[in-house]
Amino acid sequence: MARLFGTDGVRGLANGDLTPELALAVSASAARVLAAHDSSHRPIAVVGRDPRVSGEMLQAAVCAGLTSAGADVMQVGVLPTPAIAHLVGDLDADLGVMISASHNPMPDNGIKLFAAGGHKLPDAIEDEIEAGVDAPGPRPTGAGVGRIYDISDSLDRYVTHLLSSTPYRLDGLRVVVDCANGAAWAAAPRAYREAGAEVIAIHALPDGENINDGCGSTHLDAVREAVLAERADLGIAHDGDADRCLAVDASGDLVDGDQIMAVLALAMKEAGELVEDTLVATVMSNLGLHLAMRDHGLELRTTAVGDRYVLEELRAGGFSLGGEQSGHVVLPAYATTGDGLLTAMRLMARMTSTGRTLAELAGVMRRLPQVLVNVKVADKAAVASSVSVSEAVAAVESELGDTGRVLLRPSGTEQLVRVMVEAPTHDTAETAAHRLASVVSSVG
Repeated sequence: MARLFGTDGVRGLANGDLTPELALAVSASAARVLAAHDSSHRPIAVVGRDPRVSGEMLQAAVCAGLTSAGADVMQVGVLPTPAIAHLVGDLDADLGVMISASHNPMPDNGIKLFAAGGHKLPDAIEDEIEAGVDAPGPRPTGAGVGRIYDISDSLDRYVTHLLSSTPYRLDGLRVVVDCANGAAWAAAPRAYREAGAEVIAIHALPDGENINDGCGSTHLDAVREAVLAERADLGIAHDGDADRCLAVDASGDLVDGDQIMAVLALAMKEAGELVEDTLVATVMSNLGLHLAMRDHGLELRTTAVGDRYVLEELRAGGFSLGGEQSGHVVLPAYATTGDGLLTAMRLMARMTSTGRTLAELAGVMRRLPQVLVNVKVADKAAVASSVSVSEAVAAVESELGDTGRVLLRPSGTEQLVRVMVEAPTHDTAETAAHRLASVVSSVG
C-alpha cells in the first residue's frame, strides 16, 4: 500500500481520494499521537485553509476529528500556508493544519501538518499518524471533548510578523501582485501596502472555484501584462497557498526562484546574515546560479528535489537561506517553511535599499537555457546501471565542459527518467537532451 503522506502532506481529489472521512481520521489520529507524546495538557491545533470550495467541507471534518480526540482547535480562516506555520508558534499550539493543494487545480485539496513551533512533522510522527488512521482509539466524552475557537486577529499577527522581518521599507515601489485567487488575497496586498509600496492587486477576488485558474505563479502572462500596463516597478506572483513567489521585472521578464535566491544571498552576505556564506538549493537549480555564487565567493549546497530536503539541509548545517527554482524560498531566521510573501518583501527591500531595479539586481545571475525531456521507461534501475547511458552522459558533459550541465533523474512516482541539459544556447541544450533521451529510451 502506498504511503498516505507524500512529500507535502496528504493530497488528492477532494471528495474523491481525499474524503471528509479520511480528513477526520487523519486529524483524530494526529491528536491522539500528540497526546501520547505529551500528556501534560490538552493538545491545541491551529487550523487554516485556502479558499477553494472543498476547503469548507474538509475544515469541518478536520475540526471534528481533532475535537473528537480531545484536542482544542483555533480556527484562523483563509490564510497562506506560512501564516499557519507562524501562528502555531505565535499561539503556542502543538499542531498546525493547513487545508490546501497549493498550486494544484481547484478540484484537488490537501492536508498539511505542522509540529509545535511551525516545523514540518518528522517522518516518524507521520508514520505514527498514518498507522492510527485505521485504528481508532478511545474517544473522550463530556468535558473531554475538544472545543473550537475562532481567532479574530490571525491576519494581524501574520502581517505584523512580515513587517518585523523586512529590513527596509518599500516606499516608492509600485508593485503588481497576482494573488492567484488564493490564500494570499488579503494578506499580500495589505502587507505590501503597510510596508510602504503602492500595490495593484490582481486575481484577489476568490470565489472558491477560481483559485490558480489561469493566474498566479504557474500562469505569468497576467502579471506581465499588468506590470506593463500599470508601468509598475515589478510584479509578484503567488501560488494558491502563497508559500512561494515568482517575480517579473519592469519589462515583464521573469525573475525565477534561482535569481531571487541569488539576489537575497548577496544581500544577506553584505548584512552578515548568510551563515558560512552558503546557499542551499536543489539539483534542479540552474547552472547559472552555481556560477553566480562561485563568482561571488559563496558556496552552493545542493539537495534532492523537494522543499523538505532543502529544509533538512538548512537545519543540519544551521544555514540561513535555501530554496527551489519554483520560488519556494526559506529564511529560517524568520520562517520555518517557504513564505512567498516574506520572500517578496525581502526582494523588494533589496530594491529600495540599493536604489537598483529588479532587472539590475537579477542580472547578477545569467539563467542558462535548460531543456527537460521526460522519457518513459520500463525499468528505471536498468537505466541507472547502464554503461551506454553513462558513456553518453560523459560524452555530453565533456562537450559542454563548465559551460553546461547534465542531470538524469528517475521519477519518484512514475516509470520515467527525466533528462535535463543546460547549455550556453537553447539549441545546444535541446540537441544534447534529445540525444541522451534516445539512449535512455533504447535501454529502458
